[in-house]
Amino acid sequence: MSAIDTEQFRERLLEERTRVQSAIQFLHEEHPGSLEDETEEPAGVDNHLADTATATLDREIDFTLGENSEQVLAEIDDALQRIEDGTFGTCRTCGQPIAPQRLEAMPWATQCIDCKRKEERG
Repeated sequence: MSAIDTEQFRERLLEERTRVQSAIQFLHEEHPGSLEDETEEPAGVDNHLADTATATLDREIDFTLGENSEQVLAEIDDALQRIEDGTFGTCRTCGQPIAPQRLEAMPWATQCIDCKRKEERG
């Protein structure tokens, strides 16, 4: 890839990194305490089972979103390192260039579409 293309992808990756970090921070701020803290009721008031289930489901969804965001953040950091190393845009499996369209869609891709499909098929 040319230096101009690499710089364009670096900027996109840095923007995406900032966006993902903000999402992670929001999720942490949204649920600062434990699930018990969130569902705890004042003395003498029964906590409705549906309220607890809703809070638990919300926590599970946010936890999964957080895990996925952390994974994307790690992949972005790896892509930025590959730019520094000069290996960005090269398939880690076959060593061929990754199609520009694939990098446009997912700039942190580490494999060409053919190798990725083969990996997913097992």
